[in-house]
Parts: sequence; C-alpha cells; structure tokens
Amino acid sequence: MANLLNQTVVVTGASSGIGKDVAINAAKSGANLILIARSEDKLIQVKNECIRVGAESSHHEYLSIDMSDPDQISDGVNKIFEISDDIDVLVNAAGFGDFSNFLDADFDKIEKMFRVNVLGLMLMTRLVASKMIDNGRGHIFNVGSMAGKITTPKSAAYAATKAAVIAFSDGLRLELKPFGVYVTTINPGPVATNFFDVADHNGSYLDSVKNFVLDPDKLAWTIVNTFDKNKREINRPCYMELAAVLYKLAPSLGDYFASTLGNRK
Repeated sequence: MANLLNQTVVVTGASSGIGKDVAINAAKSGANLILIARSEDKLIQVKNECIRVGAESSHHEYLSIDMSDPDQISDGVNKIFEISDDIDVLVNAAGFGDFSNFLDADFDKIEKMFRVNVLGLMLMTRLVASKMIDNGRGHIFNVGSMAGKITTPKSAAYAATKAAVIAFSDGLRLELKPFGVYVTTINPGPVATNFFDVADHNGSYLDSVKNFVLDPDKLAWTIVNTFDKNKREINRPCYMELAAVLYKLAPSLGDYFASTLGNRK
C-alpha cells in the first residue's frame, strides 16, 4: 500500500469509472483528494466514501467542472490552488467513448469527445503542471487506452482521441523531465465500469469480451501504487501490451486480427 499522507491528489472524472476507484484507493492510502466531475450529487457520494475509508487527518474537496468547457477548467484550477497550491498528483481520468461506425456517428458527439478526452485533459494538465514546475516535483497520469495503440472497428474516433492522449503524454514527459515532474500514461483494455453504458449501444460488448475484462479496483491499486514513481506507461492486460508491439511489427497481420477477433462491438 502506498503511503500518501499529506499528499494532495487531483482526480478528474472522479464521479465514476477509473477516476472514482483511483480516488477511493488514494484515500485509503491517506491522500487528500480534490475530486472533479460534472455531477455534484455523484461527487458528494465519492467524497463521503473517501472520508469513510481515508485517514482521519485527510481532507477531501470536490469541484463540479465540465471538462469540455475551457472557462470552467480555468476557473476550477484557480479554485484548486485556493484549496492547495501544492498538488502532488494529477490523474486525468475524465473521458467517454462511442462505439459507432465513423460514417454513422454524430459529429457533435465526436467533437465533444475530443473536447473532453483530449483538449480538456491538455488544458488541465497545462495549468496544474505549471504549479508543479514551481514546486519542483509532481506526477501526472493521463488515461489513454489500448484503443489508442490497437484500433478496432466502431472505435475510429474514440481511438483517435486516445492516440492523441498517448502522443501528448510522450512529448510532455520529455518536456517536464528536467523539472522533476513525472508523466505516466495509463492504457487499459476493457474495464468493468459504466463507461460502456454510454459507449456500447447494444449492451453486449462487455459480455463478448468477458475473458479480457479488467477489474477496476485492481487497476486503481496499480495506478495508486505508481504515484511518485518514474514509470512511462501502465498497460493492462499485459498481453495486450505485447499485442500492441506485434501490431507495429506486422501491421497487415495486426489489421486482420483487429478486424476479426477485435470486431466484437
């Protein structure tokens, strides 16, 4: 178990999914949490759970922010620094997906996906990283996806957002290294969360890949126990990391398997 007493952790997308589980597991390790999402009701529930499982000395706050709105993000970060100007960890977990054939997809939804998954993440990171540089330390986690490494049918737009997150993180890691700030990308395969309530239109995807589905609590523990460790990526499950490497080495064969074995949406 990580010891996060007296450390402040900011989590976007904290009302559900990976963000929620990371927040709760960070609270178990003694961290002070600043929880960010749109739904105030859900944030209050997560905050109460963090209080229940966390250290008595810990302090938890929440901010209702729409991660597609740059003004809300900028105003929200100002409020974060009013709560604490010493942010140890930022976990960018806000995001959503849509499993549609690209030509049939609602383009407004695609634009919103890029605003939340990519541009909102980038702006939040930019504002928080500036303070981390001033403090001479910090750790930023960006939730990508194995979809950003291995794209399958009905995920072209979503995979593009996650590929952008991975590429952004790779460049940012090099830029922030001289300042003592770490950047880690989290690339999970399918995780048993409510992500699929929005992404999966027929409701059968999780069942079709049940042998590959990750436990969100175990993934969250892995993430929390990587806080303040200079790790480039967390790729889960591990065999999908190998598959991603082989995909680059033999792209034609990779396309075949992605369009057959990977076509389960």
